[in-house]
Amino acid sequence: MVYTIGCPKCKILEKKLDDAGINYSKIEDEKLMIAKEIESVPVLEVNGETMDFAKAIKWVNWSANDEHKY
Repeated sequence: MVYTIGCPKCKILEKKLDDAGINYSKIEDEKLMIAKEIESVPVLEVNGETMDFAKAIKWVNWSANDEHKY
């Protein structure tokens, strides 16, 4: 899942996920983000692990380059 508000970094992460062929759901509910204590976006959540933008980009690159598909 990608928690997003459509900001430039959000769009970059979504494009990287798309280019890598990784399926994801977009969550744009700001109240839910506040409830989950997400203070900045985008946040990528994979198997219960949440990642900020930098960590998410590294994860996508690792997944795409090494053909590790979530």
